[in-house]
Amino acid sequence: MQALSLPGRGWRLVLALGAVYFIWGSTYLAIRIAIDTLPPFLMAGVRFLIAGGILLVWAKGRGAPLPSGPVWKTSVISGILMFLGGNGAVVWAEQFVPTGLVALLVATVPLWIVLQDWLFGKGGAPGFGLSFGIIWGFVGVGILVTGGEIGLAGTADLLGGLLVLLGAACWSAGSLIARYGPRPSSAAVGIGVQKLAGGGALLLLGLVRAELGGVDPSGFSSASLLAFGYLVVFGSLIGFTSYIWLLRNTTPAVASTYAYVNPAVALLLGWALASEPMSLRTGLAAFIILSAVVVITTQRTRGAPLRRESRLVGRREEDGAPPTPPGSRDRR
Repeated sequence: MQALSLPGRGWRLVLALGAVYFIWGSTYLAIRIAIDTLPPFLMAGVRFLIAGGILLVWAKGRGAPLPSGPVWKTSVISGILMFLGGNGAVVWAEQFVPTGLVALLVATVPLWIVLQDWLFGKGGAPGFGLSFGIIWGFVGVGILVTGGEIGLAGTADLLGGLLVLLGAACWSAGSLIARYGPRPSSAAVGIGVQKLAGGGALLLLGLVRAELGGVDPSGFSSASLLAFGYLVVFGSLIGFTSYIWLLRNTTPAVASTYAYVNPAVALLLGWALASEPMSLRTGLAAFIILSAVVVITTQRTRGAPLRRESRLVGRREEDGAPPTPPGSRDRR
């Protein structure tokens, strides 16, 4: 019986990894298609409100208790930082910056995690390996941001690139707050509250920016509406479920590989389906940033117990914000 169960589990592992790799990597392009005709912050806010509500109802149906006051506070603060700060930066920047480059800048979240955990958390000073990974990663960021697609493409593009970097820092700060603060017994409950808080903040921002006044449903394209549905169902729900399964059924090192596969998927999809540029400079920056992420995630997951990592699920999603590697908390 045990021998017969291994192939089934192997196929589930392949499907879960494929879902996390492709779905979370494709959310960047899906966001770009969605905001083509949908108001960016209202779109993102409604998306996370729907996904967060579904997660809470699902968790409650499985008997999970609602969080206590301190847990609510931690989840709300971290959710606003991660989804308003992190994903909000992505949806705004994708109006100007190519989706693959946005994904590469989001991939710096592990770098910010190490720095912020050292400066403000309990991580301690990074050793040689982590220090090399951080410096090497920001070398890649410098090459990317000063290139023709961002730094020399115009003020809006440069501001968009810098805002994504700030959003990555916000995502990592929210991840650390969620890591060190009180947590609910159910990961789905905590993430549901985070999405509701972040979605509400994004919706409010959209209203403040008067996005509602420019809404004309007759102008919504079928492609944008399909992309929005894809982000809710696949990015926020199926991708999340797959990542939860991976954390419970494989090692943190395997689960964290999405951190350097997602940007590569985003780059290829943007190039193949949206005619986004793929220059030698971009390729060099991608190699440097993703190799730095490999170094950092390898160092941080070495010897880390799986149970501790399973509490840190919340990335960007994908979502443009898929999720972050073990030791942090999910983006898109």
